[in-house]
Amino acid sequence: MEENNNTPQNQQRPRLTVEQRRKLMQKRRQKQMRMRALVIGILALIVILAVILLILLVKTFTSGSRNTPSAGSDAQGTTVTLAPDQTAAPEQQPEATLSPDPLKYTGEAPFQWKMNNPSISDLDSLDTENLGWGIGPAVDDLNRPNDALQYQEKYGKYQAYFIRDDITDKVAYLTFDEGYEYGFTPAILDTLKEKNVKAVFFVTLPFAKENPDLVQRIIDEGHILGNHSVNHPSKGLPSLDSLEDQKAEVMGVHDYIKENFNYDMWLFRYPTGAFSEQSLALLNNMGYASVFWSFAHGDYDVENQPDEAESLEKFINKLHPGAIYLIHAVSQTNTHILGDFIDRGRELGYRFEQFYPLQENSYPETATESPETNTAGENAGDEDGSGSEDGDAGESGGEDGSYDSGSSEEDGGADEDSGYIEDADYEE
Repeated sequence: MEENNNTPQNQQRPRLTVEQRRKLMQKRRQKQMRMRALVIGILALIVILAVILLILLVKTFTSGSRNTPSAGSDAQGTTVTLAPDQTAAPEQQPEATLSPDPLKYTGEAPFQWKMNNPSISDLDSLDTENLGWGIGPAVDDLNRPNDALQYQEKYGKYQAYFIRDDITDKVAYLTFDEGYEYGFTPAILDTLKEKNVKAVFFVTLPFAKENPDLVQRIIDEGHILGNHSVNHPSKGLPSLDSLEDQKAEVMGVHDYIKENFNYDMWLFRYPTGAFSEQSLALLNNMGYASVFWSFAHGDYDVENQPDEAESLEKFINKLHPGAIYLIHAVSQTNTHILGDFIDRGRELGYRFEQFYPLQENSYPETATESPETNTAGENAGDEDGSGSEDGDAGESGGEDGSYDSGSSEEDGGADEDSGYIEDADYEE
């Protein structure tokens, strides 16, 4: 029987042409490439998900660490020991309280104080001589000016401060006079904020009216807003005709600030530094402390600014415990060296603190209960008067704070736009 060789098993596959084989290989390679791409995509997705998960875990861990203080350290890294049954209390904002020094206010802005000055009777019997304030070169073994110490001893009973003679630690106070704005106050405030230093800004009525934003910023940033009179009389407050006129110079600023900023002023700086015993008693009865200075330099002439390097060295060399620095805010030199002065002073161990009164019965305005006080305008002798907004303002100076209040307006230079006249010769 003849064998059938045409079964499927015995049939030979048709031979592929070269072109067909090429196309077949090409399809296989494309399929392999698609598979590789799919695998790579899946691996990449897995990696991305793993990274996201890791980030979430890290965030969760670090957040938990911040919110739950360990028994070994506090937020600043200071070692803390907790008792077995003690748990760390949550961080709280500081309250407006008094520090261990019962007179040092440590609350938040605004920094305000109520003076409880004992009333001084019979002002008419006190000396009315117009005294200029100046500092000679003599110092004690702590570098404190002898003149400032002597005046503090003599007039401190009227709540007048030429120096903080009760302080022997390395503490200094920065005070700025603002007769008019010359464009530097914002930079000064920026520097104080950067260095975490609080200061006193003594303002005149024209400054307050023309620069409400700056006044509000001074208050908001925790500085003290001080009273520098309405017109800044060029021959000093005691040169005015009556106690009523002197009171009007103070109350014109006080009432305006209270009405427009809801802020009670309690520190006063005498224009040109000229004062009398009677005027000090008047300010005392009005609920004010009078702040002079134990350092000043010739910084007030905007057209003749002192050398910055020399001024910085003078600022440093005159540092002393309880120093009250008078700094004119119109000075470009002062503005430029302020930050360096603070840094170098701190390197020497000095602290720049907010000024506060040395009076046993004074207290922060935020106190819930307070003793009966002489607030501004009370027990001052006569009825309130209104101060004029017109007139020339004057500030004069000598080396290291030697201020001559008796010079006439022709003696010094003036800024024509501001009406603020510097009226004394400066002695280098």
